[in-house]
Amino acid sequence: MEQLAVLLGYANTPWHLAGLATTPLELLSFLLSVATVWLNIRQSHWGWLFAIISSATYGLVFFGSRLYGDMGLQLVFISVSIYGWYQWVHGDDRHERLPVTSLTLRQRYQAGVAWLAGFALLAWFLKSFTDTDVPNSDAFLTAGSLVGQLLLSRKKIENWHVWIIVDVLYVALYLHKHLMLTALLYAVFVGMAVMGLRAWRGDHADGHPDERRMVLE
Repeated sequence: MEQLAVLLGYANTPWHLAGLATTPLELLSFLLSVATVWLNIRQSHWGWLFAIISSATYGLVFFGSRLYGDMGLQLVFISVSIYGWYQWVHGDDRHERLPVTSLTLRQRYQAGVAWLAGFALLAWFLKSFTDTDVPNSDAFLTAGSLVGQLLLSRKKIENWHVWIIVDVLYVALYLHKHLMLTALLYAVFVGMAVMGLRAWRGDHADGHPDERRMVLE
């Protein structure tokens, strides 16, 4: 236990990197997260392994910043990442590569309702049982991130729309919490989410032209 405490103490030693205040643990999480999104854009199932590791390291970072919603979200991300890894490797019902598809209009409404319901529940929990100073924003972005991760696990193209919204708002939150490197990371994520949307849209249009009609059903 003492060795673990020493290791965590070193991992959270304040650093200054190119004028940005950070820690070795936050920097490691940064690099792992960028690798995760890059692999997701390429539809590589190995992205889920990086997602599991980066979620574990970021859980420790968020705990230190009293972002308990985000910390708890990392545990959920690990579970969803295991599910997503299985889905991407296992494939569809014919055990072929899981295709990029769209949500139906009804499914989009369901995703929106799930986001709002998750926000309400998490905001109540954070206000009632934690000392966080940003319960509403933490809850809203935590719920949105969970929706985005679930859509990603099923290769729904709308996951990128969700991530663009969430990542833009996360930049502001992390600037407020003085997590400068993480704020920069999420600014990078915004650009990568746009790239992911374009890449998946091309794959979706080429491989599954009839899916465009399903959106209006």
